[in-house]
Amino acid sequence: MELNNRNSFGIGKGELIEIIYEHSLPMRLDRWLVSKRPEQSRARIQSFINSGLVLVNYKTAKAKTPLKNGDNVQIWMPPPEPLAYLQPEKMNLNILFEDEHIIVINKQSGLIVHPAPGHKSGTLVNGLLFHCPDLPGINGKLRPGIVHRLDKDTSGCMVIAKSQEALVNLQIQIKQKIASREYIAVIHGAPHASEGKVVGHIGRDKLNRLKYKVVDENSGKYACTYWKLTKRLGNYSLMTFKLDTGRTHQIRVHSAHMNHPILGDPLYGRCKKLPCKLEGQALHAFKLGLIHPIHGEEMVFEAELPIEFQKLLKVIDVNSN
Repeated sequence: MELNNRNSFGIGKGELIEIIYEHSLPMRLDRWLVSKRPEQSRARIQSFINSGLVLVNYKTAKAKTPLKNGDNVQIWMPPPEPLAYLQPEKMNLNILFEDEHIIVINKQSGLIVHPAPGHKSGTLVNGLLFHCPDLPGINGKLRPGIVHRLDKDTSGCMVIAKSQEALVNLQIQIKQKIASREYIAVIHGAPHASEGKVVGHIGRDKLNRLKYKVVDENSGKYACTYWKLTKRLGNYSLMTFKLDTGRTHQIRVHSAHMNHPILGDPLYGRCKKLPCKLEGQALHAFKLGLIHPIHGEEMVFEAELPIEFQKLLKVIDVNSN
């Protein structure tokens, strides 16, 4: 329900959501709310709780409050923060598919997905705001319509939601592993087996806050990556990767953990002369599978390799013979 006057929370305009917890087993408040409001990040849900915007049985609750069957949960959702300072920018988007609900693009290497400190312009979001004037109302501040992201120097398939309904549906598909994401990469060296998987919790590197690393399971987030050796190319190998989870820098971190970092990776790679010019890492999201969030049909998209990546493969293939 939309409320414009002050209420039991002592707050003005916003949305009051009231839900009854109907489960026989108890669950932490924050975890349950994330499952009920997948369009909100866990950090944002926890910030609502810490700010007193969530009540359980009409009393202020904590993130770890255990919910029991029949508990009344109220959450006050403040209006989305304005995107006024984000300016739409005309941008040449490589659109693979578009309808009134979603856009699928082949993101170019070097393009930052969403604004961050020091990068309030020139991002994919700026380009999307120009292309889709209605996008600011979806998913609130900074990341309107963004379902998942690719690192700045990773190219390939991305899907963007054009409505809140499509956004929630696609986020659930990724969380429940209904959507699939496959990548192609060139790595240093060659693994001993033809295929396998890496299971390793990922957390920040305490020595370099820009980096992530495989850490103890108690200090990081569970991450699983499947890999397959496609072709040995002399000192390098062409690989395909499939994400089971979607942690920040996951493929790059797991490749480095295998002692086979991705060629050209500025954070996790080896400081060796490259076979040819390459901006960033040789990592490309070449395939994206999903179910259309509104119509329900299965869809598979493939993004052509960047010209720079194609040249790299030709050079190392020739040198390997």
